[in-house]
Amino acid sequence: MEKIRIVIVDDSPFSITLLRDILEENGYEVVGDAGSLEEVKEVIRDKKPTLVTMDMTLPGTDGLECTRAIHEIDPNIKVIVVSSMMDEEIVKEAKENRVSEYIQKPVDPDELITAINRIMASEELYHLLETESFPVFKESLLDGVNRMTKTLLNYKEEYSTNTEHESKGLTVIIGIIGKFSGRMLIDLSKETAGNIAAALLRRTPKNNDEMVAAIAEFTNIISGNACSILNRKDKAYGLRVSPPSILYGDSVHISAPNFKTTTAIAETNFGEILINVGFTRGEEKWM
Repeated sequence: MEKIRIVIVDDSPFSITLLRDILEENGYEVVGDAGSLEEVKEVIRDKKPTLVTMDMTLPGTDGLECTRAIHEIDPNIKVIVVSSMMDEEIVKEAKENRVSEYIQKPVDPDELITAINRIMASEELYHLLETESFPVFKESLLDGVNRMTKTLLNYKEEYSTNTEHESKGLTVIIGIIGKFSGRMLIDLSKETAGNIAAALLRRTPKNNDEMVAAIAEFTNIISGNACSILNRKDKAYGLRVSPPSILYGDSVHISAPNFKTTTAIAETNFGEILINVGFTRGEEKWM
């Protein structure tokens, strides 16, 4: 894990000294501190920290406004609120503003260090999933086509995207939940879908409903197998698939998710298959 660089936001010199001592004694690098909104913006741009400890009461502003300003500069910076104030409403607001943890003063050193370790371990796990997931889903599609139709496929193109997707005729979307949430999308033309369904059924589909049901279950199997492989790599993922959502027809457009996805185009004996996969950090689980 990379060295964690921390900025302390607090208007109390005593609190800054106390937090700095706790953090540095535990091997963290404190790269700066701030006591106002403008100082927060300046130190974040200058020091580029990994994590910020945030007081809630500051002159002319508050911890939530400062947190929003931090995430406008870099949405990946983690924020831990360290404040004397702690009630149900303010904790709810903190969650809504993407605060990762909330600790009440007086600070317990063990509680603070445990919170930091938990947050950063989660971040490292997410980056690992970003790296590992798409090759696993591609391999699952290749293996599924091979096992269920006794044919091979070749990948000819791969790219990252976060734009709207226009379907070629049939799109199946599988939602994924767990430690992190995401989706897998399979898209293909009606002709390709019919050809694959015939290979899966070992006969011509009786109607469109039967063809669509075959492709939906095919997609469900691909995504389920991929999630199982990822869970075996690290059980902390805890990935599960939701029932497929099916979009079928002409001029179907799928909205872009609010996270980056990766797409590959596979050539098969039945026509082209597009696979698209992506994950997001989702809501932090705390309190």
